[in-house]
Amino acid sequence: MPLDTTKKQELINSHQTHGTDTGSVEVQVAMLSERVTQLTGHLQKNKHDFSSRQGLLKMIGRRKRLLGYLRAESEERYGQLIAKLGIRG
Repeated sequence: MPLDTTKKQELINSHQTHGTDTGSVEVQVAMLSERVTQLTGHLQKNKHDFSSRQGLLKMIGRRKRLLGYLRAESEERYGQLIAKLGIRG
C-alpha cells in the first residue's frame, strides 16, 4: 500500500527544509506518518492481516527512532514537526 506520487510530492513540498530536499528527517517522518495512517485504516477493516500489522509496527519503530534523532539534533525542529503532524499528543 505505497503512497501515490501526487500525495508523496505534496508531503515533500510541505515538509522540505530547502528547495531540493527529499530525504530530510522531517520528510521521512511525514511520509511514515501518512503510511501509518493508511495502514491503520486497512487493519481496522482486516483484523487478521498479521503481516501488515508487523509492517505497521516496524514503521512506527522507524518513525520513533527518527523522531528521537531529530529531538537530539534540534528541539525546535522536533517541536515544530510534532505540532505540524499532530502526533505525540
